[in-house]
Amino acid sequence: MEYYDRIQRIHDNIEKVIVGKSKVIKLLLSCMLSEGHALLEDVPGLGKTMLARSLALSIDASFRRIQFTPDLLPTDVTGVSVYNLQTREFEFKPGPIFSHIVLADEINRASPRTQSALLECMEEYRVSVDGITYKLERPFIVIATQNPIELAGTYPLPEAQLDRFMMKIPIGYPDHQQEEMILTGQEISHPIESLTPVANLADVQGAISEVKTVRLSAELKRYIVNVAQETRVDRDISLGVSPRGSIALMRTARAYAYLEGRDYVLPDDIKLVAIYVLSHRVHMNANILLEDKRPEEVIVSILQRVPVPVAPAR
Repeated sequence: MEYYDRIQRIHDNIEKVIVGKSKVIKLLLSCMLSEGHALLEDVPGLGKTMLARSLALSIDASFRRIQFTPDLLPTDVTGVSVYNLQTREFEFKPGPIFSHIVLADEINRASPRTQSALLECMEEYRVSVDGITYKLERPFIVIATQNPIELAGTYPLPEAQLDRFMMKIPIGYPDHQQEEMILTGQEISHPIESLTPVANLADVQGAISEVKTVRLSAELKRYIVNVAQETRVDRDISLGVSPRGSIALMRTARAYAYLEGRDYVLPDDIKLVAIYVLSHRVHMNANILLEDKRPEEVIVSILQRVPVPVAPAR
């Protein structure tokens, strides 16, 4: 694994800013290495924006932040054709989506029409404007944020939009020791101000290629399918995981195994990432919502009852 050490340097570099969140950083890197997109959902002030900025700075990638608001238009995201009086022709002015890392900040504050402007970008890595299609340069990752508490003035993400995100990742509060370290690290200046690149885009592309060679046994593929099938018959779930969810689980498990320094996937890799890959893809029954049962809890119960392969082939 030629590029493994360089990806580890990215992880360590981000941890200088996002203190004590090694698992969160690994999940985001797994998302990037499996060519997916991440939805960061948590309360304000936990470092969602800093996490995205730190990743961009660590790999010297182009980074654009889009502040999603109710008056944001689709062309504010994708770009617009402008008439040039000198050439008497329309010229395309690319929008902020034409970056390697795009932060869709508070994505649920924009209208569904504007949210849908991301669908083609996230799924097909291209943008269509005025009948012309423009390709997005890779690596390309959308990192969206939303606050799960404040719902006034928001537009809940539809199922089609949620399904485009490889993972939904909570940040979580730091513990006592971690918060003391955060205070110490920001006494004089914010650590992101001194963050420098430790890898480049070629390293990321190389690691993405290596992740695709991580071995996944036939038994573990069957296990992934069994888990997905169980979400479609579970009594607490009205709409289960689609094949896109199964593919996402396979890809992120391989990426997480790679980040653990292995060229093969273990059942534990699948079980660890499954909660973040599947929980936002299931639609809960109304009676379960009244009981305040979270999708993550249902996914955990499914993982507990689906038999795990004993000795996957390596």
